[in-house]
Amino acid sequence: QLQLVESGGGLVQPGGSLRLSCAASGFTLDSYAIGWFRQAPGKEREGVSCINSSDGSTYYADSVKGRFTISRDNAKNTVYLQMNSLKPEDTAVYYCAAAWMPYYSGTYQLPQYGMDYWGNGTLVTVSS
Repeated sequence: QLQLVESGGGLVQPGGSLRLSCAASGFTLDSYAIGWFRQAPGKEREGVSCINSSDGSTYYADSVKGRFTISRDNAKNTVYLQMNSLKPEDTAVYYCAAAWMPYYSGTYQLPQYGMDYWGNGTLVTVSS
């Protein structure tokens, strides 16, 4: 069974940090472009960050640039999203998704409709 499983969400105070993990089973992530997306209450799902499969090039939405870092560990078949300086507006369900795009440059947001596999999401709540 091919699946992605997110973990690492939780409740954190403003200014705090969390690291989300996205683990794959049933397939290897090293040939896939990976995107992190989020959906806040009452809002549409939006792209957060992406990483390509070739050289680790990354993309960040303006809202998270300088605070979030995406990385991948192919040996562990896992992608991470390190989130620092969290703000209440970062509260959302965070999803990881994988796309078979070996030529993706990593310089633009991956479109949601182009993703092949999705995880079920992990909730991040930023509140005091």
